[in-house]
Amino acid sequence: MLQNHSSATEFYLLGFPGSEELHHVLFAVFFFFYLVTLMGNTVIIVIVCVDKHLHSPMYFFLGHLSVLEILITTIIVPVMLWGLLLPGMQTMSLTACVAQLFLYLAVGTTEFALLGVMAVDRYVAVCNPLRYNVIMNNRTCNFVVIASWVFGFLFQIWPVHATFQLTYCKSNVVNNFFCDRGQLLKLSCNNTLFTEFILFLMAVFVLFGSLIPTIVSYTYIISTILKIPSASGQRKAFSTCASHFTCVVIGYGSCLFLYVKPKQTQAAEYNRVVSLMVSVVTPFLNPFIFTLRNDKVLEGLRDGMKHCSQLSGTSLLARHFTW
Repeated sequence: MLQNHSSATEFYLLGFPGSEELHHVLFAVFFFFYLVTLMGNTVIIVIVCVDKHLHSPMYFFLGHLSVLEILITTIIVPVMLWGLLLPGMQTMSLTACVAQLFLYLAVGTTEFALLGVMAVDRYVAVCNPLRYNVIMNNRTCNFVVIASWVFGFLFQIWPVHATFQLTYCKSNVVNNFFCDRGQLLKLSCNNTLFTEFILFLMAVFVLFGSLIPTIVSYTYIISTILKIPSASGQRKAFSTCASHFTCVVIGYGSCLFLYVKPKQTQAAEYNRVVSLMVSVVTPFLNPFIFTLRNDKVLEGLRDGMKHCSQLSGTSLLARHFTW
């Protein structure tokens, strides 16, 4: 417990409750999730860069989405894994806490902006296919991706600054596995109602600002698909949007529960579960969502594996004849 009128210079992450044996089990599970997330998203990035058939706006955005998924899970999971191996609470300096919270929120904001862009891209592809290449040209795609990254990082400067301008005199024990803003506000001895209200409005702006174009785009997409006379044509049109739509439902569903509430200092257990969804489960699922439901990505993956096997076979033959 800190003395009154003094502020924390370091924080202790409480992590997960339970025995040491449970922590070892959780470590194994989350480490597996993390490895699969890294490998799955890296494979998508490599395929999108290498396969010429995937050099289109949809897969250009998908590649950036995979980069964001790798970043958001890497910001949180390694610290969480280290905490599961340590006895007791994990110490984190004020600087490290600021950096982790800022990067986590900035990358998350960028991802939501990109999901909104991807929804508009799918709208153009389905509703204006003849003008798709003209509207979604290289210049437009590069601009909206750069704008998404810049917006995400600039938008979160004030919220993080405001969070750490508070005085933390109640305690420096954060009841979560990372520097969670809701739990940090709970530790402050300042009146945080105004700050929480502003943070709530900003969260609403980010989430609904990207969700509204998504809803509008899918309204037009569904209307257009229903007008297609053949069932096979409808399935083909919807298949181009199914992966993105699934990703939107999971991503927005988790973050709406976590951030869009006037009261940011909600129960720790609630925060912990939803934070796991955002930082561990969603990045883990996305590679499967975008590969198992996408014929072009699967084809690119098969071609890549075939090419690798041919190269390894050629190498073995060369060694054999050299011998």
